[in-house]
Amino acid sequence: MTLHFNGEGASYGITIGKDILSDAGTLFNLNRKVLIVTDEGVPAQYPGAILSCCRDGSVFTMGQGEGSKTMATVEAILSEMLRLGFTRSDAVVAVGGGVVGDVAGFAAACYQRGIEWYNVPTTLLSQVDSSVGGKTGVNLLGTKNIAGAFHQPSGVLVDTSVLDTLPPRLFAEGMAEMIKMAATSDAELFSLLEITPPCSDMAGFIARALGIKIRVVQADPLEKGERAVLNFGHTIGHAIEAAGAGKYYHGEAVAMGMLYFCQGDAKERLQALLQRYNLPVRTDISPQTIYSYAVRDKKKTASGYKTVWVGPIGTYTFRYIDSEALRAIIEQ
Repeated sequence: MTLHFNGEGASYGITIGKDILSDAGTLFNLNRKVLIVTDEGVPAQYPGAILSCCRDGSVFTMGQGEGSKTMATVEAILSEMLRLGFTRSDAVVAVGGGVVGDVAGFAAACYQRGIEWYNVPTTLLSQVDSSVGGKTGVNLLGTKNIAGAFHQPSGVLVDTSVLDTLPPRLFAEGMAEMIKMAATSDAELFSLLEITPPCSDMAGFIARALGIKIRVVQADPLEKGERAVLNFGHTIGHAIEAAGAGKYYHGEAVAMGMLYFCQGDAKERLQALLQRYNLPVRTDISPQTIYSYAVRDKKKTASGYKTVWVGPIGTYTFRYIDSEALRAIIEQ
């Protein structure tokens, strides 16, 4: 199946299916110089399948994990493109999880002020979230995603068969992002997740979650308003992730972060659903430490921190809170 993104200055397809990596040659324009960016944790057959579709392709393998989401990695990718004689007519293909997509997309945005890139997400988290929307970037001085650019991909290929090699913990963190989408915007999807394993129709569940993100991003491509709903759980989740220094995956931190911003029946259902999919619901990191990271949130404005609150399931509201209110929420 193919979903379509039609936003400000960008229009592309998101093709979802099983065993479709070999379709990259028809879905993407690979008849030019192509740099495939992947990481050490991605099974070699996945970038290899894309490479076999390229007329003049090369592979750049970066380190695995958040530790490689740096300006140094971007510089290494840019240097490789320069060495290979890339022009503005050439392209990058990201094959990996969210870190690979963020870094490769940012490098593509920087090279000669912007070249095309394609996204082939290989984790559930990246398939349901970061594969669409055009947010690219890196971490800097302990602050997550503080340097980056909006640079939409020219196409996305979501192959559900790559999830067969995904470790259970990585699959679970992807479920956190799917649950996030449902909690804010799709009560029916949330109810389905409470009773139906997504593996019964992986492509269908991914498409439904992506459909939410596509609608939001099309309406607000540069995050000036409603797109902030996608940050549900991230204000404190990012702080837990950073404070944990590798202890928690991104989706695990977001899972815990969501619970701070819902109450009553919504909180009870959300906590039960997170536990159903083997996600953590509390951390042993001290509230003081979490707060020290949370106050660095790059989304803070003159009005304070824009937070997303859920209740009942499938609905949300925005609230601006100041630093003291944020501290109280973390300490409660």
